[in-house]
Amino acid sequence: MSNIVRDSDVVELSGPPCFSFGEKVQANRSIRNDGTYPGRKIGEVLVKKGEVGHVVSIGTFLQQFYIYGVAFLESGYRVGMKRKELDAVGAGEEVDDPPLPEEEGVS
Repeated sequence: MSNIVRDSDVVELSGPPCFSFGEKVQANRSIRNDGTYPGRKIGEVLVKKGEVGHVVSIGTFLQQFYIYGVAFLESGYRVGMKRKELDAVGAGEEVDDPPLPEEEGVS
């Protein structure tokens, strides 16, 4: 266990999570299988950079980081990601959402 490398000295758990359940997020880098995703080869791309998903769970890792379980509809994967791998998609910056159909007779 002494071979575990921490990403930084920052302990995210001293504050609240950056994202909340149901929040729309975007991967800011491609995510490959590190061997923890069953049924896929190690190194296979699970999530492409820019893919949009929703936070479906929040856990912790190494008593240091929040891990966000994100469901990506495009690829169909649910992947655990760190804060540094995600960007929030705000209400004013929707990504690749089709426009809503216009209703007739509504002005």
